[in-house]
Amino acid sequence: MSRTQHLIYVVAFSALLLALSLWSLKGLYGFSPAEGTSVLDGKLAQAVEKHYDAEFPVKRFGTNVWAAVDYTLFGEGRPGVLIGEKGWLYSDEEFKPVADAASHQRDNLALIQGVRDELAKRDIQLVMAIIPAKTRLYPEYAGDNRPTEQYRSLYQQFRGTVRGAGILAPDLLGPLEEAKKQGEVFLRTDTHWTPLGAEVAARELSESVQQAVSLRGTPQRFVTEAVAVQTHKGDLTTFLPMDPLFDELMPAQEQLQQRETRAADDAASGDDALFAEAEIPVALVGTSYSANPKWNFAGALRQSLQRDLSNHAEDGHGPILPMLKYLQSDEIKDNPPQLVIWEFPERYLPMAYDLSGFDPAWIAQLKAGAGNERLVSNLTGKAGTPAR
Repeated sequence: MSRTQHLIYVVAFSALLLALSLWSLKGLYGFSPAEGTSVLDGKLAQAVEKHYDAEFPVKRFGTNVWAAVDYTLFGEGRPGVLIGEKGWLYSDEEFKPVADAASHQRDNLALIQGVRDELAKRDIQLVMAIIPAKTRLYPEYAGDNRPTEQYRSLYQQFRGTVRGAGILAPDLLGPLEEAKKQGEVFLRTDTHWTPLGAEVAARELSESVQQAVSLRGTPQRFVTEAVAVQTHKGDLTTFLPMDPLFDELMPAQEQLQQRETRAADDAASGDDALFAEAEIPVALVGTSYSANPKWNFAGALRQSLQRDLSNHAEDGHGPILPMLKYLQSDEIKDNPPQLVIWEFPERYLPMAYDLSGFDPAWIAQLKAGAGNERLVSNLTGKAGTPAR
């Protein structure tokens, strides 16, 4: 390399380095430490570092580029999502095999039986709302992605097993498949159902409950109203980190017609409202399918059951942990319901859960309840071997 070429190379490299450095300073733009953040103990430095790392423009550029390459050339996203056809995305939890799935299923089925027995001691009936997997309802958009053998008959086996144990578990798959003629029952870019899907499930559950149980209290009329249509960014798009540089490559965002349910007598006031019946005979426990108001599942249940309910569902913890927390809560001790609806997506059955936050002796007692061995064998056939 000649002296002139060497000089040009050094200047060009220095200019590029300076440009990237100046561009990277954008990562500090808008930073404002929390009030009381200390300098001496390093907390301010940690806060700056965390903010800078999240907003680092060069890092974002690289992330966007590689995500765009994976998506456009290979039809892939980050671990967590599988790319279907026509803009449909699926959680890879519905497809990939789970290590020690048979063992986890046995544990979770034993816990389900234990929950049923624990509720029965309090004269509370359990109803399970087993939500079919998205790929079970929309296999036509999954492309070449196919669930593993352990998932193919999981819904039917799961439902048949809990029904065999005396737990009411209405079929939600058939009604949801029929409702596809009216509109989408699951969101295209999200793991969750639409308000229509939630309404169909609520209606089917309510019909089964009304045939099996005479709910306490006076029927109460609820009305559901459509509210503003909102642009919805599905949770599965977070596994396609192409924005803001390649927004146009992302699957189209969805329009979500949200719904709200209220008591028809909300306008009541004075003595009538003050002395209105306060008994709530139904409790709902589950996942974000029930906890997130965007789907209005709790509201749809209120309208179909004609009863108010208490909602103990939680986002991001699966179906097992919220139920165990509810069983140990003051709410069930002080205000025991007549009925508990447990919303339980099928894909969570073979998964492991961290139960370290609960007394191990109590967990063992739940799993060792009467009849648990029969419940487990109905689904797994022989110990450790999934039934076929």
